[in-house]
Amino acid sequence: MKDSNSSEITFNGVRLTFDSNKSFDDVLSSLLADVGDKPVLLNEVAANSESWDSYKKEIESHIGPSGFSLFAIIDHGAWIKKVGIRKKVMRFIIGNPMIAITMLRHDLTAGLFAPVELILIEEDNGRSSLAYVRPSSLMVVAKNDALLDAAKELDSKLLALAQKVTSD
Repeated sequence: MKDSNSSEITFNGVRLTFDSNKSFDDVLSSLLADVGDKPVLLNEVAANSESWDSYKKEIESHIGPSGFSLFAIIDHGAWIKKVGIRKKVMRFIIGNPMIAITMLRHDLTAGLFAPVELILIEEDNGRSSLAYVRPSSLMVVAKNDALLDAAKELDSKLLALAQKVTSD
């Protein structure tokens, strides 16, 4: 429902799923080896940094090989078992403020989708899957070439990470 103080833009997200022959635990281990296993507390880093340079230096010390840091983990598997679903399912929030700023400077609402989220699911037969929504499909909802270019860079980095951690 729209009122006089709101606007509405309809858009379509693109979900990518990477089926892996690797176990849930193996993909989890690969992912955490890349992004880190302890969440970076962005607000604390900001509060303790006196300048952009000091903030950037501290953040960059937490960036993994694929260009991302872990910000949060939500273990859906911990609670869905209470309704009889016996699968490992974890949602990860990962990002890099140095990448995010390349988009936010062109449209602050891109911050709705930066950092990005991944979901790792334990599949049958010892397999797993990793899924996420392509960031550019969420961020760029109106013509904005600069934002699109920056978001496509993020798309590429996220694709490379997903392929890396799910490959045999």
